[in-house]
Amino acid sequence: MEIHPIRNDDDHAAAIREIEKLWGAADGTEEGDKLDILSTLVEKYEDQRWPNIDASDPIDLLNYAIEELGHSQAELAELLGSRSRASELLNRRRPLTVEMIHKISETWKIPADLLVKPSRVAA
Repeated sequence: MEIHPIRNDDDHAAAIREIEKLWGAADGTEEGDKLDILSTLVEKYEDQRWPNIDASDPIDLLNYAIEELGHSQAELAELLGSRSRASELLNRRRPLTVEMIHKISETWKIPADLLVKPSRVAA
């Protein structure tokens, strides 16, 4: 893979695949250097793509996607199979499942590793 700036979700996905191949490469090797550079580029892209959000909370990330990236709660409801399920999720009454994470990640192009993290629950 030739290293170049990450400008869109396809570039991001390709970089993530390459990082997965290089994972565990020794420091100071050509593969290790490539891993460091790609990781830095991915981090920069993710910071630009999803700014000013708490990426440690998947529900905050979903709300950001709805408010700032042009998605809607109705679109989320369609992905998840019901309006009540989407509402419960966004109101922190239902946790994300692996199936939900996969559907959201594939459709909205949000990296699954950002959605897998534990989220705060409703009081």
